[in-house]
Amino acid sequence: MKFKRLLAGLTAFSMILSAGSCGNEQMVRSQNVQTEITLSWWGNDTRTEYTLAAVREFEHLHPEIKVKCNYSEWSGYEARSRIRMISDTEADVMQINVSWLSEFSKDGAGYYDLSKVSDVLDLSNFSEDYLRYGVRNGVLNAVPIAMNTETVYFNKTIFDRYGLSLPETWDDLFAAAEVMSADGIYPLSGVAKGIWLFAIAYAEQKTGKTFFAENGEPGFSQDDYKIMIDFYVDLVNKNVIPKTEDFKKISIDSGAYAGTIAWVSDAVNYLGAAVNNGNEVIACNYTAFDPADSGKGWYEKPATLYAMSKNTDHPKEAALLLDFMLNSKEWALLQGVEKGIPISHSALDYLEEAGMLTGLQYEASEVMANNINLREMDPRLELTSVIDAFVDACDLVLYDKATADEAAAQFMTVCNESF
Repeated sequence: MKFKRLLAGLTAFSMILSAGSCGNEQMVRSQNVQTEITLSWWGNDTRTEYTLAAVREFEHLHPEIKVKCNYSEWSGYEARSRIRMISDTEADVMQINVSWLSEFSKDGAGYYDLSKVSDVLDLSNFSEDYLRYGVRNGVLNAVPIAMNTETVYFNKTIFDRYGLSLPETWDDLFAAAEVMSADGIYPLSGVAKGIWLFAIAYAEQKTGKTFFAENGEPGFSQDDYKIMIDFYVDLVNKNVIPKTEDFKKISIDSGAYAGTIAWVSDAVNYLGAAVNNGNEVIACNYTAFDPADSGKGWYEKPATLYAMSKNTDHPKEAALLLDFMLNSKEWALLQGVEKGIPISHSALDYLEEAGMLTGLQYEASEVMANNINLREMDPRLELTSVIDAFVDACDLVLYDKATADEAAAQFMTVCNESF
């Protein structure tokens, strides 16, 4: 009996110890519970590396928050983001293009209202002029990181080799092509969107019209579209540019392209290798008939923006991350000017103190900031379907499948359906 009572006592004592141990484990686990939020962005390997490093800094400062990252190059990111927005599975914090605000949030309800987390997200770092880019229907859906415009970059080293001044006018480009083309060098190059906007600038300057009128309706006629098509065909036939579908970034590095059109935020991505190879690359004024009119017909927009999901279950944690991305010293120093010159007052101050406001991207942003003729870009100018239709119309003329008038009529049909 004594043995049974002793065994029962030991068993009971063991259960007490076990319960205490389990309770301690639960307590430890509860202290280590993390709130998981998701972050998505697009970009090259360089952007991915510093973003991951910055996320680790954030997690170190906020051990209670775990950030799950999703990222890819632009084309894959764009396609997946559209699916996620439609299916309400988007990331808690996400990098977005300005055109997506009009596409997914015309009523302001497509993204989280950031004014609701202004106690965590310091919006005082941004002027109202900049914040308005992220507003739809009176709701602050997103905050821009930097401003952007398509910019003309010329490799001065190559132009000096031919004894040529850097082109300022449309005629200068054709004159340079007459000299360089014998060696298979193009004075200029660009992807479809860059050349499309280049052609718009030319046509706006030539006609005095704007692509979209003040009331938002299309401002170009079929004849104006024909001017754009004729211009593109001339650029290709007279060896000023390669066809957009033949563009190869590596040809900038090798010197086969003496210039290119690229966003301010893409300056290093497209031209960094040429600079590293010892070439002097210049961010130039925007091409015009008269250099005094530089910037007319050219458009600026936010380089990119950050937004929060309207479906987030963790708005405070997401806002903490968003504030860190936009305003912190840690993030600013890791990112530098890779996404453009930041418009957050704090981030800009950190970069200035560190002596990081230098280089081609900074020079391009200064050209943008000092030009009074740039106008705000309508998101519809970036519609991929319209840009593709423009290139197709130009190719019809290049390959003698249609006249310029016929191609312009076909392109106008697409524009009328799209706008």
